[in-house]
Amino acid sequence: MTASAPASEAPQLSTLDRHQLDQEPEGAAVRARTIVVILAVAVGLGLLTGRFVLPARSAPGAPTAMPSAAASSPGSGSPAPKPADGPMADRHLLAAAEFTKAGFSKRIYVRDRVGDGRYANAACAGEKTLGETLGGPDAHFRGLVTTRDTDDSDPTLAVNIEDQVAREVAAEAESPALAQNFAQRLLLEEVPCQEEPAGHWVYGPTHTIDVAPGITASWMGSYDGDLNTAGTAPRGKEPCGGIAILRNGSHYGVLEVDACLDTAAMTRIVRAAVTQL
Repeated sequence: MTASAPASEAPQLSTLDRHQLDQEPEGAAVRARTIVVILAVAVGLGLLTGRFVLPARSAPGAPTAMPSAAASSPGSGSPAPKPADGPMADRHLLAAAEFTKAGFSKRIYVRDRVGDGRYANAACAGEKTLGETLGGPDAHFRGLVTTRDTDDSDPTLAVNIEDQVAREVAAEAESPALAQNFAQRLLLEEVPCQEEPAGHWVYGPTHTIDVAPGITASWMGSYDGDLNTAGTAPRGKEPCGGIAILRNGSHYGVLEVDACLDTAAMTRIVRAAVTQL
C-alpha cells in the first residue's frame, strides 16, 4: 500500500506531470489521498487553535468546580475584604438577616450589650467569662432570639434555650497576632468536646473557612446524644447548629448557633460572621 504523503511535502504536487496523473489511476489515487491528508491537517490545526481561544464545554453531568473560600465570600466578585484593624463596634457583629438568607423563617430580635460574661457552651468549656479566659478590654455581646423574654442579668440570653437562635461574643486585641493567639486558645477549649461518652451531646470535626489572609474561622457542628453511640459525632449525619471561633485582623470572637442548621447553612452563617467581624 502506498503511504500517504506528509503535509510538509504538499508543495511538490505542483511539479508533477498533471497529464500523467490524469492517465494513470495509481497517480490519481495518490493525489486524492494527499488532498485528504492536507484537509485533515488543516482541520486538526483549526481544532487546536479553537481549544486555546474558546472555553471548553463541561461534559454532560460533569460536576462544576466550587469557588474558593475567598471567592465565595459574601459579595463575591468584589475585592477580598481587608482584615479589621480598628476598634470593635456593634456593626461588626452578625446581622439577623443572615439567618433569613440561610432559611430561618422565624422573626429574630437583636439584643446587644458591652461588658463581660460567659461565652461558648458552658457544659463544655465551663462557666467562664471571656475576661477570665483572655483578659483584655470589654467584649461586645449580641443575642439573636425569637422572644422578648430574655435574662434580666444578660439580655443577650433567652430565658428558654428553645428561643435562642445564636449568640456572638467578640472583642478586639492589641494586634492581629494576639487576636490569632486568642482565637487558637478559644478553639482549643472546645476541641475536647469532640469526644464525649456515648449518649452525651458532642461536637463534630473542625471545619476551617479562610475568607482572606487574616480572616479565618473554625467551626464544629453539634450533635444530640442519641446520635452519639461511639463517643464521637456520627459519620454521614448533619449537625444541628454548632459553635465557631472567629478571627478577623485584630478582632476575635465566639459564635454559638443554637438554631438547628445543617452543614451548608452553618458554613454560610460562619462565613458571614467572620467577614463582618
